[in-house]
Parts: sequence; C-alpha cells; structure tokens
Amino acid sequence: MYARRRSEDEIQKMDTVVWSCTNEDCKVWIRDDYSFEDTPTCTLCGSSMQRSSKLLPVLMNNSQDWKLPKNTSRPKA
Repeated sequence: MYARRRSEDEIQKMDTVVWSCTNEDCKVWIRDDYSFEDTPTCTLCGSSMQRSSKLLPVLMNNSQDWKLPKNTSRPKA
C-alpha cells in the first residue's frame, strides 16, 4: 500500500511566542499560550525563562483565558 507523506506546504506554520530556558545546557521551551504563569520557570532545571519566538505549526487553543491576573489564585481541583 502506498502512503503519501505530507509536504511541508500542507502544514500551516506561524511565528509563535514561546518561553525558552535561559540555561545553555537545557533545551526546554513552551508556547506562551500553554504556560500557566506570566513569567514561567523551567520545569526541568528550575532556571528562569525568556520570551522569544519560533516558527511552529498552528495549534488551536480554546482556553486563552486560562492565565489569571496577578494576585489571583487558581481553583483547587
């Protein structure tokens, strides 16, 4: 059976804001839309993270309002 690979043209990409770990030995990054804090720390090494951008495939995030304003606590599950 023949399986056609998707070409790069079919995958829509856009410049996306991400948080990248500042530790040179750590390669962790997270999309800004999926971070729970205004200024996240690296979950792997605990270092601070800095805002940057990457060309990434488009994802639909319907929970844009998940980030809460400062001085607001999250409900306990």
